[in-house]
Amino acid sequence: MRQFLIQRLGSGLIVLLGISIFSFALIHLIPGDPIRIMLGENATAEQVHALREQLGLNQPLLTQYFQYLSHVVQGDLGTSFKTGRPVLTEIMERFPATVKLAASGMLIAIFIGITMGILAARFKDTLLDFSAMSLATLGVSIPSFWLGILLIMFFTVKLGWFPIAGGTGFMDLVLPAVTLGVLASTVISRLTRAGMVEVLTFDYIRTARAKGLGESAVLFVHAFRNAMIPVVTIVGLQIASLLGGTVIIERVFDWPGLGSLAISAIASRDFPLVQGIILFIGVIFVLINVLVDVLYSVIDPRIEVGKLKEGT
Repeated sequence: MRQFLIQRLGSGLIVLLGISIFSFALIHLIPGDPIRIMLGENATAEQVHALREQLGLNQPLLTQYFQYLSHVVQGDLGTSFKTGRPVLTEIMERFPATVKLAASGMLIAIFIGITMGILAARFKDTLLDFSAMSLATLGVSIPSFWLGILLIMFFTVKLGWFPIAGGTGFMDLVLPAVTLGVLASTVISRLTRAGMVEVLTFDYIRTARAKGLGESAVLFVHAFRNAMIPVVTIVGLQIASLLGGTVIIERVFDWPGLGSLAISAIASRDFPLVQGIILFIGVIFVLINVLVDVLYSVIDPRIEVGKLKEGT
């Protein structure tokens, strides 16, 4: 297990290196001069040159990247151009709000997705199955911002049940969490149904029913555990994607998380902050993927680490 974890973390470091190169190159291709944005259009050439030299933006891109990388390996993500504060401080101030939103959305997605998938498999080829999978297909096709706007129009503007946007309380959390959860549940439900349909045909399921076990015990204790491997995989990926993919939802609901911070950083050409956010989310992706791999052997002890390593 130790060797497996070391290899997975090593491959994760290579992924993070690629992310750092890609994000650094991409942010420098965005049109617009951060110095002009910071100083304004009335700044003199001398002021622009002095600030560019102070921030090190007058150096070749390759030199800038290696300087950036040397600071990253020491845990320093740089200093925000806009606020002058450490990037890591800016990120950690907004990160709890994003975790709160993503975790709430994921709990909703797991509950809806697994319940819908199990029921659809149990009543395969019935109206319930057709309706559940049709809703799942529709959910995959719906843009998140469109669903968010619809929820605001109905539950906030028309019914007045929830505040419009801008807060961080429970009532402010409901609509964005439901938006994220409903959309994420569609993938989980389809994968749960596929796994359960296969497992329910196995001999040990027929044996369990023949012994007189209740249908709930058969479905949730015997069948679902053996169908969990692909579900755990997609849940892990969904958690990571929700943490990094709440940008649009945070903008729609004015939620003060990493997504809103990233948008404002891009608008102001705050290179260090954008790069720091991308790299930070990349680290989360890597750690969650490693955790999912470890959970495989916990869910199904028959899976050996060596075979898991080959499969991943």
